[in-house]
Amino acid sequence: MADGTVAADQLRLFIERIERLEEEKKGIADDVKDVYAEAKSNGYDTKTMRAIVRLRKMETHARQEADALLETYRQALGLE
Repeated sequence: MADGTVAADQLRLFIERIERLEEEKKGIADDVKDVYAEAKSNGYDTKTMRAIVRLRKMETHARQEADALLETYRQALGLE
């Protein structure tokens, strides 16, 4: 019986931690949204900014590979 109580308490603590982290994640997402809105109000293109953020997360070799593939596709479709 004691083991069941301990397991239930531990499970409850895990769930509560996850709930707190999810709430923090939502707050951070709202902050990021606000920064993009501010940038847009200052004349920046947020679609391009999001692309840059995505590229900066990539490893150099992965980014170079993606760039090369994009260039290959652009040339194949005559989008120079």
